[in-house]
Amino acid sequence: WKFTSKERDAKIIFGKRVLGSGKMAHFIQDNGAGFDMAFANKLFRPFQRLHDAADFEGTGIGLATVHRVITRHGGRLWAESEPGKGATFLFSL
Repeated sequence: WKFTSKERDAKIIFGKRVLGSGKMAHFIQDNGAGFDMAFANKLFRPFQRLHDAADFEGTGIGLATVHRVITRHGGRLWAESEPGKGATFLFSL
């Protein structure tokens, strides 16, 4: 939600996608700030931020928590994004 706060017409979509393997993945997609995929390895580590703290509140623990819950249940969590073009977070269980 917070990464769409600067969008005049913010959109957040929940859905599902069939992967190439035939497995189902659920996703959450927005049209917010997005991020550079070159730094995606930092996304799910505690206290790692891809945006300046002055731009978006938070401590950098949210995605690390989500990652831990999903992997503890045998699932997988990953992201797709481009700066300024929003982000899609996908997970499978």
